[in-house]
Amino acid sequence: MSFLSSDLSECTFTGGAGSDDITALSAEPAHYQLLLELGKGFNNMSQVHMARHIPSGQLVAVKHTNLDECTEDELLQLMNEVLLSRRFRHPNLLTSRLVFSSCCQLWVLTPLMGYGSADSLLRTYFHDGMSESLIAYLLHGVLKALQYLHRMGYVHRGVKASHILLSGEGRVYLSGLHSVYSMMREGKRVRAVFDMPHHSPALLPWLSPELLRQDLHGYGVKSDIYSLGIVACELVSGRVPFQDMPPTQMLLQKLRGSHCCLLDVAPFPLGELSGLKLSRSGVDSGIGESVVTGSLTRTATAERPQSPGPKNHSATLHDLVQLCLQQQPDRRPSASTLLTHAFFKQVKRHHTGDSFLSLMYPAVPLGAPSLDDPPMSCSPTPSCHPPTSDPTEGMWDFS
Repeated sequence: MSFLSSDLSECTFTGGAGSDDITALSAEPAHYQLLLELGKGFNNMSQVHMARHIPSGQLVAVKHTNLDECTEDELLQLMNEVLLSRRFRHPNLLTSRLVFSSCCQLWVLTPLMGYGSADSLLRTYFHDGMSESLIAYLLHGVLKALQYLHRMGYVHRGVKASHILLSGEGRVYLSGLHSVYSMMREGKRVRAVFDMPHHSPALLPWLSPELLRQDLHGYGVKSDIYSLGIVACELVSGRVPFQDMPPTQMLLQKLRGSHCCLLDVAPFPLGELSGLKLSRSGVDSGIGESVVTGSLTRTATAERPQSPGPKNHSATLHDLVQLCLQQQPDRRPSASTLLTHAFFKQVKRHHTGDSFLSLMYPAVPLGAPSLDDPPMSCSPTPSCHPPTSDPTEGMWDFS
């Protein structure tokens, strides 16, 4: 425990301007009022609250983890995520801007994401999918973050709607740095890596075929581009492709080359599914056994209403999805190339505050609770357990 406490007693990282910049805030638990529980993370070992910094009145998100309850491996995971925040500097990456420890609690502060995640927006406001203008706005921010990560020699491996966050001021952030993996070995960048991300069963719908295949070819940064294509389908329809399939069937479909498309065309245009002999016995065929370590008992969109029917989409959106979901990684464009795609030309029209608000309607950003609701105080006491409250529906994925 001492190595974590000494290294992370107080770490401050430079951030963006405006209300998203929290680097000037104090590293003292008594200076924060916990207002609302936003969710849990890190295998439910971390609690995340909206909090108010009392001296300045600024709202932030606070994640606190009881270090005494963590195993050595979990401590190393926490350490790795915080250290990555020191390395990364990009306005579209959500990093840990302020980290400090108090008693046995690790406090990690980030800007408050007023609109939550794209996943929570789908569940709350856009049941049948988002407009193409909003989709372009979100994916453009994600691609800028991926462009930066890939140039730095990292693959994200966790691109999904719950890791796409939107601040109250309209800035798009990519979170989920716990899944990031380096492609640098002995100072040189390698073409492929072979490590499986943590919690891979929950990530199956978004993972690329080459990552799931686990063969000698490995996977690279183009795996993130495939995940982006799945996210595009998710944002369009409000449903995650492959979500209703058993894990083994999902793996078979991806490995055989079938992929999702937008809902105004046939979902499997390759014409190959009629020849598939999928197992209906419930017995794992052996493909991806090391990946599917448990059943997907709850999908990421279990609480979303089903889309009522097909919609018409632009040719540029169809082309973007088709490029991202190419079976062969080498045929997928890079993040830099996709930023120049015709689908994103519309993003330039939504740089003003009024145009952004029109994109988000009817969604409203999260604000502080009413003064009639007493906030939870967080005073420096000997107890290592922060105040708890009845958890609200998670605003974004804190894992």
